[in-house]
Amino acid sequence: MSGELGVLNALDVAKTQWYHFTAIVIAGMGFFTDAYDLFCISLVTKLLGRIYYSDPTAPKPGTLPPNVQAAVTGVALCGTLAGQLFFGWLGDKLGRKKVYGLTLMLMVVCSIASGLSFGSSPNGVMATLCFFRFWLGFGIGGDYPLSATIMSEYANKKTRGAFIAAVFAMQGFGILSGGIVALIVSSAFDHKYKVPSYQENAEASLVLPAFDYVWRIVLMFGAVPAALTYYWRMKMPETARYTALVAKNAKQAAADMSKVLNVDLEAEEEKVQKITEADTNRFGLFSKEFAKRHGLHLVGTTTTWFLLDIAFYSQNLFQKDIFSAIGWLPPAQEMNAIHEVYKIARAQTLIALCSTVPGYWFTVAFIDYMGRFAIQLMGFFFMTVFMFALAIPYDHWTKKENRTGFVVMYSLTFFFSNFGPNATTFVVPAEIFPARLRSTCHGISAAAGKAGAIVGAFGFLYAAQSKDPSKTDKGYPTGIGIKNSLIMLGVINFAGMLFTLLVPESKGKSLEELSGENEEGAEAIELAGSARTAPV
Repeated sequence: MSGELGVLNALDVAKTQWYHFTAIVIAGMGFFTDAYDLFCISLVTKLLGRIYYSDPTAPKPGTLPPNVQAAVTGVALCGTLAGQLFFGWLGDKLGRKKVYGLTLMLMVVCSIASGLSFGSSPNGVMATLCFFRFWLGFGIGGDYPLSATIMSEYANKKTRGAFIAAVFAMQGFGILSGGIVALIVSSAFDHKYKVPSYQENAEASLVLPAFDYVWRIVLMFGAVPAALTYYWRMKMPETARYTALVAKNAKQAAADMSKVLNVDLEAEEEKVQKITEADTNRFGLFSKEFAKRHGLHLVGTTTTWFLLDIAFYSQNLFQKDIFSAIGWLPPAQEMNAIHEVYKIARAQTLIALCSTVPGYWFTVAFIDYMGRFAIQLMGFFFMTVFMFALAIPYDHWTKKENRTGFVVMYSLTFFFSNFGPNATTFVVPAEIFPARLRSTCHGISAAAGKAGAIVGAFGFLYAAQSKDPSKTDKGYPTGIGIKNSLIMLGVINFAGMLFTLLVPESKGKSLEELSGENEEGAEAIELAGSARTAPV
C-alpha cells in the first residue's frame, strides 16, 4: 500500500480502546431511538382504533380503517426512505458530524410532537400524527447512513464488523424498550382504572380522556434517549477519513485523531493532495468508472436489503395478528383497551428478548471470524427453511396443542434474520465504497431496504387477510391468507440468498483496500474487483 496515509493506518491498526466504545454508544443510541420509534407504533394501533373508531353498540371494539392503519404504520417508513437518500447525500457533502446533530434534533422534536397530535375529529388526530411520524421517519432515515459510516471510519480493521454490528444491535434493545415502556404504562393505568372487558360493558371498557394518554406517553418517550446523547454527538470529532479524503484537510485530520488515539500523528499534506487528486478518486456516482468498479456491489447491497426488509418488516408489523391467529392474544372483545395493549406488548417483548436481541449479538460475536458473506448466506438460508416449515403445514400449527411449536419456529426465523442479513446488509455498504460516496451509497442501499419494508408493511396488510370474506378484518378485501403469505416470504428469502452472491467479503481489509482509493489506475480496479464475492 504505497499511498496509505499515516493517520488512517493508525486507525486501522489501533487496539480496541475506550473511544471505540464511546463511538458505539453514541452511534448506537441513535439506533436505539430509531427502532423504538419505528416499532412502538405497532403496540398502540389497536388502542387508537378503540379510542377513535369505536361504536359502543357493535359486538367488537373499533379498529383503525384500512387506509388509516396503512398510513399510521407506513408513513414513518416513507419518511425514513426519503431521509436515508437525502441525509446520505448530505453526509458526503457537509461531513458526517454536522448532519448527525441535525438528524438527532429532528428525531427529538418529532417524537414529542407526535405524542401531542391533536384534532377535533378522529381523522384530524390521525392526520397530525401521520404528519409528525413522517418527519420523525425523515430524521431516523439520516441516522442509518451516518451511524454506519461514522462507526466504520472510526473502527480498526480487525474488529470493524463487530463494531458496526454492535451499533446496529442497539436496535434490538430499542424494540425491547418499546415493549417494556408499553408494559409499564399500561400496568400503571390498569391499576388506577379497573375497567371491565368490552364484552361485559362496551362503554366502560374505555376511560377517556385517561386512556388517550397511554399511546401519547409511549410515543413521546422516544425523545428521551435521543436527547441524552445530543451533547456527546456534538463533541465527537469529524472522522479522519472524511476530513482527509473528502475535505482534503490533512492538518485537521491529524490533529483530531492525535487527540482520539493519544499519539502524535503528522499531517501529510502532500500525500493527501496526491491521493485526492488522482484520477481514481475523482469519479462520481453516475460515472462509467463507478459502474465498472462498484456497480455490481451496489446492486448486491440494494437488492439483498430490499428483499430482507420485505420479510423482516412484514413479520414485525404483523406479530400481533399472528399472535391472535394462534391464540396468544384473546379475541379483542374479551379484553378492555388497556389489557389489549399489555398483552400485545408482552408478546412483543418476549419475542424480542428470546430471539431478536440474542440474534444481533451473535452477529457481533462471529462477524469478524465467519465473515459477512457466510453469515448473510446462512441467515437467508435458514429464514427460507423456517418460512416454508411454517407455511406448508400451516393448518397443523393453528391447532391449539401445536401453538408453542409455531412460536418457536417463528422466533427462530427472527433469530436468523438478525444473526444473518438484517445485520450484514447494514455493515457491508459502510465498508466497500469510497469515502466521498460512502454515506450516499449506504443511504441508497438503506432506502432500497425501506422500499422493501413498505412493500412488506402495506402489501402484507392486505395479503394476509383470510380468503373467506366472513373472516377478514372490517373494511379489508379478501387476501391470500397467512399460509400463502408465508410461502411468498419463503420465496423472497430464497431470492435474497441468490443476490448475496454479488456482495463482496470485506473481513479484515482496510476501507481503502476495499474501495481502491490509495491505488493508481489498473491496480485500483483490480483491488475493487478482487473484493467481488466469495468468502476469503
